[in-house]
Amino acid sequence: MKNDKVIRILLADDHPLTRAGIAEFLRREPSLDLIAEAEDGEKAWDLIQDMNPDVALLDIRMPGLDGVSVAQKVKAANLPTSLIMLTSYDAQQYVIASLRAGAKGFVLKTVSPKDLTAAINTVSKGGLYLDPEVASAIAEDDFIPEPLSVREREVLLLAAKGLSSKEVAKKLFISERTVQTHLASIYDKLGSRNKTEALLLALKYGVVTLEELLEDDE
Repeated sequence: MKNDKVIRILLADDHPLTRAGIAEFLRREPSLDLIAEAEDGEKAWDLIQDMNPDVALLDIRMPGLDGVSVAQKVKAANLPTSLIMLTSYDAQQYVIASLRAGAKGFVLKTVSPKDLTAAINTVSKGGLYLDPEVASAIAEDDFIPEPLSVREREVLLLAAKGLSSKEVAKKLFISERTVQTHLASIYDKLGSRNKTEALLLALKYGVVTLEELLEDDE
């Protein structure tokens, strides 16, 4: 599945050198359009409202409003911008707080250009993206989830890629109600409350792999 649309991006980071490096890469990519930069959370929030970028890359630690606070505002306002947290921190509390605030991606500042592009493309299509190092920091307990069925894994992977329940149903030749039943079972087995948490835990416990999540659909 290819995405030929040019993705409009806002970049917010209070470290000038980091921001300049990422901006230089984004400007070189023909499929990406860096439309604005911000050095703090307040400016990022204003620009998101004014410019409606497709994707916002947010440093999690910024003066004024931090990245999580910006994400909470975007979520509360029901704005269409997809959010990726870009940070040096991979501690569990940062990951959980960011994704519960509405972020769809979380990558470390050591991310490769290739993986950053993959993250942007994934979240712009409504999917979820986690840096492999981040995925390993989600949970640190000894909980062993009940295995998902083959169909439940299929439903989770498709839902994580941004497909609606109706689209998942059509792709798997099942009813939309059956999809909802599978999702409820997935949440129960993984001890999650929604699709985002379910994917995080599924990655952590090896129920699905990042490679499976990033595979293109035929």
